[in-house]
Amino acid sequence: MRLYFKFLSVHLKSAMTYKTSFFLSCLGHMLITTNCFLGVKFLLDRFGEIGGYTMPELALCFSVVLAASSLAECFGRGFDAFARILRQAQFDRILVRPRSLVAQVLCQDLRPTVLARLLQAAAMLIWSVRSGAVAWTAGKALVLALMILCGAGVFFGLFLIYAALCFFTLEGLEVMNIFTDGAREYGKYPFGVYGKGVLWLLTLLVPLALIQHWPLQFLLGQGPWWYGLLPPLSLLFLIPCVLVWRLGVRHYRSTGS
Repeated sequence: MRLYFKFLSVHLKSAMTYKTSFFLSCLGHMLITTNCFLGVKFLLDRFGEIGGYTMPELALCFSVVLAASSLAECFGRGFDAFARILRQAQFDRILVRPRSLVAQVLCQDLRPTVLARLLQAAAMLIWSVRSGAVAWTAGKALVLALMILCGAGVFFGLFLIYAALCFFTLEGLEVMNIFTDGAREYGKYPFGVYGKGVLWLLTLLVPLALIQHWPLQFLLGQGPWWYGLLPPLSLLFLIPCVLVWRLGVRHYRSTGS
């Protein structure tokens, strides 16, 4: 972990070398997500609610997904850019080093500018909390924290699968963006809004609903208490993700360069 934080400080110093570029990149990330959520606001201004959810409830929903995906993308960017690592024959160098492969790939590419989206998610979260949409207790506050942290774990698992598939295709599969960038986009609404088929797909196959839709029902008082226990169960998704990664590593053949 000390080595990882050393690399993190190096990346931060590198990003801050050109401060104007750094802050403009942060602004760009914030404008993208702001534009996404403006569509929700315009719809609510016209119809009042969507699927029975009000603006503060949707802001709470979106801020959880935005915070989780931002954490994963900031610190797990090495796996999201893994196709480039393979094409440039950097993985050969990683293999001969006496450190964990996962830790080394994580250190290859960090994106501190994505933390701007995390600050934006925090602002949305604070606003939704202060709006009174949820009758907060210590237990609900803990569930909210688990939704974000476990959600980051699920997104990290998706990045890990994306990287593992690159061993077989040598190129990144854009279809994975449905569950990474796409999830941040359609996470503006509780996943149940999209129908039962999508909801169960995101519950049983890719457990994004376990960190958003179901615990959100508990926070809003619309579901039983045990919905609040579901976020930690989503971390079981990391088991097949790690197995696919190990399969990909065994499949890898050196470029010889």
